[in-house]
Amino acid sequence: MKRFERLEQIRRMDPYEDASEIYRLSVAYEFPWDFTRALELALYRTYAVPSIGRLLSRTAELTDRTQKRYDDTSLLLDAVVEHGFDSEQGRTAVRRINQMHRGYDISDDDMRYVLCTFVVMPRRWIDSYGWRRLSRHEIVASTVHYRTLGQRMGIKDIPESYEEFEACLDAYEKAHFAWDEGARRVSDATLALMASWYPRPLAPLLRTATLALLDEPLLKAFRYTPPDPVTRALVRRAVRARGRAVRLLPPRRAPHFARQNWEIKSYPDGYRLQDLGTRPVPGVRGCPVRHTGGSPTQ
Repeated sequence: MKRFERLEQIRRMDPYEDASEIYRLSVAYEFPWDFTRALELALYRTYAVPSIGRLLSRTAELTDRTQKRYDDTSLLLDAVVEHGFDSEQGRTAVRRINQMHRGYDISDDDMRYVLCTFVVMPRRWIDSYGWRRLSRHEIVASTVHYRTLGQRMGIKDIPESYEEFEACLDAYEKAHFAWDEGARRVSDATLALMASWYPRPLAPLLRTATLALLDEPLLKAFRYTPPDPVTRALVRRAVRARGRAVRLLPPRRAPHFARQNWEIKSYPDGYRLQDLGTRPVPGVRGCPVRHTGGSPTQ
């Protein structure tokens, strides 16, 4: 297989009818490392919305059990990518996601915004740092894939196109990004988790490198001191250089899914999808209540 042969395959497919298969090819074959980093950033930036960051702080899932929460989120979302929405695994994963979210009074606006990050941030990351830019087929397919996820989660007023998702994300961040002490604790815990995956002496360097990849609105919301311009330029050039190096490698012949990521550490003996995630108890860790905006479909 030649370097761009899979892209040619994707362009022969229908981005609406074959959306989840195109998305799987992009995630598991073309850009597995990039999608992992982009979705990490997608979830991370949601903390800067105080209603989201404050809730995550109250539940303590991302401060006391950061690795497990990271693992469970990655594994549940990726089970749908690997097996499809209508597979047993896909239905189980969506059911678990819905059961967790029903335990909290989360607004439809916040849920819609989180969905927007899943659509927009991978496109922005890959266009900046990937070995090639995403094709229009891949952008449309990703949009359709996450519209389907949003529909099965019962989210209302989901944007129709990528451009609508992007406009929704930008407007929501402009209106809602703000400082919150609890959200900062969640952010600090997440940065510490990412640093923990590498030798301890590298932790300060890794934290600085991660901050160098964040945009100004995020840094301002969390009240982080921005890295100096030279550091920021060096870090971003290094990530771009990785993309150029990958472009010279042979195309991936076997898929790589989130369950194969070495950063997933909570289940050395395996796991069952139905056991992943949180099980909120009313009155405990954030006073979870049933979602007031309607019942998800699964």
